[in-house]
Amino acid sequence: MSATTRRLTTAQALVRFLSAQYTERDGVRRRLIAGTWGIFGHGNVAGVGQALLEAGEDVMPFHQGRNEQSMVHAAVGYARQLNRLSAQAVTTSIGPGATNLVTGAALATINRLPVLLLPGDYFATHSADPLLQQLEHPVEADVSVNDTLRPVSRYFDRITRPEALIPSALQAMRVLADPAETGAVTLALPQDVQAEAYDWPEEFFAERVWYVRRPAPDPVELTAAVEAIRSAERPLIVAGGGVHHSEAEAALKTFVDATGIPVSSTQAGKGSLRHDHPADLGGIGHTGTAVSDDLARTADLVIGVGTRYTDFTTASGTLFRNPGVRFVNLNITGFDAHKLAARTLVCDARSGLERLLEELAGHRVSEAYEAEYRAGKERWDEVVEAAYRADDESAVPTQTQVLGALDAAVGDEDVVINAAGSLPGDLHKLWRSRSPRQYHLEYGYSCMGYEIPAGIGVQQAAPGTPVWALVGDGTYLMMPTEIVTAVQEGLPLNIVLIQNHGYASIGGLSEETGGERFGTAYRFRAADGTFTGAPLPVDLAANAASLGMDVLRAKTVRELREALVTARASDRPTCVYVETDPAPTAPPAEAWWDVPVAETASRAAAVEARERYDRQVAGRRRHL
Repeated sequence: MSATTRRLTTAQALVRFLSAQYTERDGVRRRLIAGTWGIFGHGNVAGVGQALLEAGEDVMPFHQGRNEQSMVHAAVGYARQLNRLSAQAVTTSIGPGATNLVTGAALATINRLPVLLLPGDYFATHSADPLLQQLEHPVEADVSVNDTLRPVSRYFDRITRPEALIPSALQAMRVLADPAETGAVTLALPQDVQAEAYDWPEEFFAERVWYVRRPAPDPVELTAAVEAIRSAERPLIVAGGGVHHSEAEAALKTFVDATGIPVSSTQAGKGSLRHDHPADLGGIGHTGTAVSDDLARTADLVIGVGTRYTDFTTASGTLFRNPGVRFVNLNITGFDAHKLAARTLVCDARSGLERLLEELAGHRVSEAYEAEYRAGKERWDEVVEAAYRADDESAVPTQTQVLGALDAAVGDEDVVINAAGSLPGDLHKLWRSRSPRQYHLEYGYSCMGYEIPAGIGVQQAAPGTPVWALVGDGTYLMMPTEIVTAVQEGLPLNIVLIQNHGYASIGGLSEETGGERFGTAYRFRAADGTFTGAPLPVDLAANAASLGMDVLRAKTVRELREALVTARASDRPTCVYVETDPAPTAPPAEAWWDVPVAETASRAAAVEARERYDRQVAGRRRHL
């Protein structure tokens, strides 16, 4: 080794390089890659695995996972908790280890959250061909299963020579740290290249800081946005996840306090204002509150802040009904800012809100408009109280009463995590967020199995924070394996496991769309061959206990309240198991969601569902 180079394997060089990367925003510096998750096989054990061992925990902390998809979920939970300023890497072997990353990668990219994926790959030299687990393509010999990660990655490269790592690693860090481009980044690592030595320039291992920009709004765009807001009589802010990623919550509050413009929130944006702020109207769209959706229907200006406007937010294009409605979208990405033919404000959320407030000095909505939405908020608060209330504490709780009991048990600093099933809708309508990071809903991909590993990532990012993973039985059965990781790492993760014997959310959707709950219940087959027999005798609480958790079984509302308090005080991973009353108690949907229904059918349920569908779809509108 000369004075200007260092001889290392490609994997060793990558680990050293990653350990020296940092982000900085507002003067706060963090490690960009704070640790690496891994499951080892023949595609990475002698490469990245050996490099991590040689580097040691001080250089690159290592976390042992049980499922590759779960490891990505944990890394995503970590990055979200830290507002995308720090991320984790995930290394896998070739073959199924690599393809197991695809779901997690899609989730990360859809939610605009950074994660670095390091899957093993086939021999670059093709010296041994075919390999164990190799997919042979008859006309494209350079294709590997890792190519499935291309469409779900924001950046992808296959490192076929050691020296090719240098420009690719720099590009990977640029994308991870860029708030307008971030998502899953994949560096596919052929197993022979991982172990190959090279003389690396010392400059490659120098400490490097990636500054996370806060771009200011363009003056022309700013002027047009200010004019639109000043001329609006019924403006409504839609707060998305970008408010949190930018740490713009205080700027939003200051803006709202000055202008009186009310705020509705997407799943990702909930908590942008505290629930008890007079201008916080709660969720918007298909799972939104009545007051949010009523105002959305009559709004003449919708101000999107850090949102990408999914179909749940827009009620599949049927929510914003005012004939003259226009949009102003403040977003760090031009791609999202231009949606709904909006006037654009392409900038950082905090910077944009601060500049808007300066230009809108003295402007405020009418007293009548404020009185209207505040009265609507009060009415909805009564709906929440009714859903949470349990008059008989000796009764089996409903799902909304479970949320009410949890609401009473948590503190402002607690984090509540969910992603799929019927809980996201109930939470979006009913949960009373008390702090910016308390409400952690992954609803970009709505991935069953996200909650438990994401809880681990959140606790790694915020040690000492009480974390609650809320899961139904369907979600639990998808991916409970990282319970073992929580036990191994001594993380006091709390799981609230709700048993309702099947896919409750999809069961309801199936019924609404003419599917008659087909294939959605966890039951034995009946004599006619359908799954309508007795509930399966599955003891999920026993399963959680077998994986190392403390388990508290709650049969009544009173027992549930006691169990939640006990779990929060515990320093061990704890599962609160509760079987709920299946009777629906959540408020009905306040807006539509487009799930196409069979255009022709012989069964009456489907025919009736199609008639309802045709009536609803007639209200769709394209905003041009």
